[in-house]
Parts: sequence; C-alpha cells; structure tokens
Amino acid sequence: MRSGRLLIVGILPILAACDPAPRTGPAPSRDPEPPSRETPLHPANRLSREKSPYLLQHAHNPVDWYPWGEEAFARARAEDKPVFLSVGYSTCHWCHVMERESFENEAIAKILNERFVAIKVDREERPDVDEIYMEAVQALNHGSGGWPMSVFLTPEGKPFYAGTYFPPEDGRGRPGFGTLLLALSEAWTKDRAGIEKQGQALTDYLSSVGKPDGPTTVDAALLPAAASQILRRFDGTNGGFGSAPKFPPTMMLAFLMREGGDDPKAAEAVRRTLDAMARGGIYDQIGGGFARYSTDERWLVPHFEKMLYDNAQLARNYTESFAATGNRYHARIAREVLDYVLREMTAPEGAFWSATDADSEGEEGKFFVWKPGEVEAVLGKDEGAAFCAYYGVTAEGNFEHGSSVLHVPVWDEAREEALKAARQKLYAARAKRIPPHLDDKILVSWNGLMIGELAYAGSVFDEPRYRDAAVRAARFLLKECRVDGRLRRGWRGGVMSVKGFLDDYAFLAAGLLDVYEATGDLEFWREARALSEEMVRLFEDPVQGAFWSTAGDHEKLIARRKDPYDGAIPSGISVACGVLLRVAAMTGDAAPRAGAEKAIGLFRDRLEQAAPAQPELLRQASFLVRGPREIVISGHPGDPAYERLAATARATWTPHRVLAFANGAPGEEAILPLLEGRSPAGGARAFVCREMTCAAPVTTPEELRALLK
Repeated sequence: MRSGRLLIVGILPILAACDPAPRTGPAPSRDPEPPSRETPLHPANRLSREKSPYLLQHAHNPVDWYPWGEEAFARARAEDKPVFLSVGYSTCHWCHVMERESFENEAIAKILNERFVAIKVDREERPDVDEIYMEAVQALNHGSGGWPMSVFLTPEGKPFYAGTYFPPEDGRGRPGFGTLLLALSEAWTKDRAGIEKQGQALTDYLSSVGKPDGPTTVDAALLPAAASQILRRFDGTNGGFGSAPKFPPTMMLAFLMREGGDDPKAAEAVRRTLDAMARGGIYDQIGGGFARYSTDERWLVPHFEKMLYDNAQLARNYTESFAATGNRYHARIAREVLDYVLREMTAPEGAFWSATDADSEGEEGKFFVWKPGEVEAVLGKDEGAAFCAYYGVTAEGNFEHGSSVLHVPVWDEAREEALKAARQKLYAARAKRIPPHLDDKILVSWNGLMIGELAYAGSVFDEPRYRDAAVRAARFLLKECRVDGRLRRGWRGGVMSVKGFLDDYAFLAAGLLDVYEATGDLEFWREARALSEEMVRLFEDPVQGAFWSTAGDHEKLIARRKDPYDGAIPSGISVACGVLLRVAAMTGDAAPRAGAEKAIGLFRDRLEQAAPAQPELLRQASFLVRGPREIVISGHPGDPAYERLAATARATWTPHRVLAFANGAPGEEAILPLLEGRSPAGGARAFVCREMTCAAPVTTPEELRALLK
C-alpha cells in the first residue's frame, strides 16, 4: 500500500448515497454464462475493430462504447456530456460479472448511451491510462482500488467520481449502477461547478503523485534496514508477507536472496514462502503454473486466473533458490512452471500469450477443482483414494459446491513421486473440460520477463529447450514489435498501434541481456545496448533524473508519471536502473551508471520508509552499492574446456554479476569493451573482477566456483 494517499471529501451532496467504498457482504450470485459470442444479441459496436481481447469481449454490448481516443472526448465536448471510463482486462472475473449484469443490461445501456460518452480501456494495453485513473480511484476510496475500474470524467479527462465494481440494482442500503448513473447525470446538470472543482482538485493531486523526494545518495546502511523492515511482515506460520489476500511476493524474495546475507530469518522466509506457495492451491498441482493470488492467508483458495508475468517472476524465484541452495524441490517447481508456459502459453510465432481466465462455463475455478468421485472415475478407487488423501480432496470440499482445490496439506517427497502418473492421468482428463478463456495478445514487457527467466533457467538447469525458447521469442519481438525503430506495446494478429512504454523497453532490454549471458551471441548484446540508449533518450528526465513511464512524444494525458513503486510487475524505473547498471559494468561507460545512481537516489527516502512497496528498486540499489562481479569467459565455443567454464559461470549463484564471452569474433572488443585484453588466444580461461580489482585468470570450473563464492 502506498503512503500519502489523498482522500478527497465528496463535495457533491446529491451523490452522498452513492459512495463507492469497498463492497462488504457476500458477492453477488453468478449469472448463467452469457450467450455465445458467435450468436451475439446486439450489433457490433466500435470495439469490434480493436485488437485487444478485452475490448472485443465488449464488442456486442448494447453500450455505445468508444476505445480510448480523441474521438470520444471530442463527442463529449460537443454534446456537453460526462465521460464514463471503464477499465479492466480480459481475464478479470469481476469485469465479466459487471459486463453480464450492467453492460448487457438494456436499461443501463440506454442511460449510458443517452447521458454519457462511454469509453472502454484494456489496462494491459494502456497501462498509462490505467495508472493515472487508478490513482484517482484510490484517492477517493481510502486507498482501495481494483478492477473493473469505473471512473467518471469531464470532457477534458478530469476525474470527479470513481469506484470499482457496482451491482446493477439497489440493495442492502446501497444504490445500484443505474441509480448511480442517474444521480451523476443530475449532478452534472445541477452542480457543474462542484464537479469541476472536484475534478480539478483530483487532477492537481494526480500531477503531484510520484514526484521524487529530491537528490540524495544511496549507501550500504539502507539495505539491511530495508531487509529487516520487510522481514517484520513475514508470516512465520503460512509463509509470505502480510495477511489475506496474499499475492506472490516475487520481488521481496529476490531482494532477500541478495541482501539477507547470513540472516537465518531471511533464508527461512524465502524457503518457507516458496514451499508454501508450491504446496498450496495457488499452484496448479497437476498442470503447473501459479494463479494470480490467494484469497486466504494459507495459499489455499486462489483467484484462478494465470498471468504470464507472475509465472515468469515466480519461475525465476524458484530457479534462483535452486542455484543458491541446491533445493531440488524448487528446481522441480521452476521446471513445471516453464514447461506449462511452453506447452500452454506459447504462440505459434514463438512469443508468449498474456493470461488465462479464472472462469469457465460461467463459474470461477470450475476447470481446476475436483470432487472425490471425479478423481476416482479417472484413477480407480484405490489410486483415487490415495490421490484424494494426499491432495486434500474431500467430500465436504474446500471450495464452492463441495469441490476441492488441490493442495498438499503434508508434503512427502516419496508420496508425491509415487503419484506422478496419477497427476498425468488427471491432467489428460481435465484437458477434456471446457477451458478458461485465453488472452492471446503478446505484450513486449511481459514477454521480456519470461524471456529473461527462460534464458537464465536454460543455463542453471542445462536445458537447451528453455534457452532456445528465449531466443525464438526475443527474435520475434525484435522483428515484429518495432515500427520505424520504435517498440510498440505488443502484437496480436499484427503489431499494436500503441507505442512502447518504459516497461516495454526496460523489461525487453533486461531479457536480452539475459539471453546474451545464456548464449554468448553478440546480436543480443547489441540489441540490448541499443534499447537501453533509446530508453534513456525517450524516457529519462534530463533535468531532475529518473524516468517517465511514457515517452516525450506520447499522447498528452492529465498527468505524466514517475512511479518507483512495484505492483504485480516491477516498476519500470527499477528495471531501467538495473539495465543501465549492467550496461555500465560491461562497457565501462560512466553515463549509464550515473543515470541509474541519480534515479535511485531521488527515491532514497521512500526506500527507507516503505521498503516493502519497492523491493525491485532496492535490489538495484544493492547492485549499485555492492558492485557487480565482472566475469569474462575467454576461449573458443566447442572447446570442452571453454564450455565447462561457460557452464559454470552461467549456473553458479552469483547475485550481482555481469557475464561476457571473448570468442575472437571480429570487432568484439569494440562492441563489448569488457572483453578488452581477454583474447581467446591463450586458451580457455575465466577472468573475474570486482571493484576494479581482478583475480588471476583461472582454467578449471573448481577454481572459478571458488572465485564466485
């Protein structure tokens, strides 16, 4: 949770009964599955021309939707109407509920069409719009927010009222969405001055949010204090941090693995959290892959959607844990996650799809849950009983309708191995069910995360399939997701029109650096460095420092943001700093390091005060303060001695490192200055330097491991 939220007191008396505070009480009942999209009830609207799966889900609503753009706001100005902005994403359960209840409702659609201009936005396609207006939702709702996001704007885009999910009808003393629309329309007519005052106050606040604290320096004292602050939130009973709902704390774990040092509590927090998630219902016990979050503190009942970015980051956590500790169970989980991604989330073109839904057949989780009879029908009575006993499938169930979410109450490695064939049989049986919706758009930033993990895991596990998948996806993005040299946000049946954001450049550059380290192919180093330079040109604030989330030539919105806080994915600023620090170490160029150091320093006070909110920036601060190990493997590919050294360097746990390969390629020293003076003519050797001090070159894996510890 971010500190310092503004709470604007409602100034519109007519809306007093329509306070969009977080819902309490039971969730609304689920309606039956809506009619098939192949036989829509309503003619296609403007959204039918879009690429986003989320917008296409609303292409046959009776609501007269516009995509985000000047056309919608021009109409609002011309007709003097407020704008209703609805933001969500295609695998969002409550977005589906609100669509069925309200946006397919003829009466509600009539009010929207007559009194508002309605805009629909895919938050994953337009994170810039989502971030700005989510800040408004949280400002008006005591820091709470979520999706679907419902925001009411002036024709100039200024928010004056906001919430999340609204039920269609009045109930439990609260107004329904139709009542809210009528009240807001009346306020627009009768209290325009109040609305404009509220909108301006919120806009002024949004312009101030995220401004850096001021230039300062980062020192080593910050890091153990930040680790202690994070560890104070550790749940020693269930693993993880904080209370329910629990989200995978991927970036906290990555930071603690680097800054926990010899603190046994840090090591215990990492191990117990990774174990608890892998044994909980948040993990797909028969198909691999993690769900978005757990609704309880025990990691038992998940919200069943699976996101590419979660699985990329979690696979990295488990891979790093194996590299650091040799934990074979964590290696197995990492492999299962990556195999799931290659099997179920990989496009024919080689890049990776975005997500799968929580719902199927109109019910959340139906695809994933089991009853004892269903298990025994596949496995037989005896094997079925053994499976149910181990994975917590009971007659009472732990989910809806007497179904059970598979989990491991008491882990036993031998029993789990004995049930491997049973898991495979149930996976095959489950494949015959109606699967959740697949969001098949390809986002550059999320793909960058997965590319980096596949490249790293390919080295740690000596698994060419993973490395090859990373290379293929990287080449697809570099070829298909650039127009006139500029990255686009993504691809779906063709490149998206939206230009890339900071996270697209930073995440892809980081992934390409990982691919270079996994392959030694200078193509990926050149592309990563070029992207880093373009990233600085487009996004860096040359006056104050740090990075804007949008480029200077981006569409002008009501605010331009610098956001160091991590969400489900790392802050773009944090990853950009990591890229620049790695590039600086590999080139000796002081400018990238200076840019990263300045950016991190601008947010030092926040790092000190709110460490759990920005662990990725703390990880880059650790890289900055501790300094990297610079590793060069010199020799000729194919030479067994060289390959052994390269494999050792790639697989050995080295928290802060850059890794390069001197193979004698023409001009390689000019392309990558770290290679200077490390000619392969002297045979296979490993060079390790740190803080401008180099050890004598070594020639055996054992000597290299000793230098890297």
